[in-house]
Amino acid sequence: MQVKPMAVVLAALLIAACSKHAEDMGPAQRAGKAVDDAGEKVAAQLHEPIDKASEAAKSLQQSAGQAQDQIKEATAEVGKKVEQAGEKIQDAAK
Repeated sequence: MQVKPMAVVLAALLIAACSKHAEDMGPAQRAGKAVDDAGEKVAAQLHEPIDKASEAAKSLQQSAGQAQDQIKEATAEVGKKVEQAGEKIQDAAK
């Protein structure tokens, strides 16, 4: 049985590609890895302020909801007091 030279070359390339380490990489691969690493670092640095802003937005939303509830309660109280004042005025007019 005769092994074709192309098959041997292909198998050697596949084995070499699977076992590449950082020191075995060529200049283009090292440059690509450096770009990838820099991109990951920048992304990580950007996520921190974004996460803080997201937390601040959630806190602000909760505060706004609480303020809305307080406004509703205050409006109801004012409505009761106005109603009581109107009743007193009607009673005094009798």
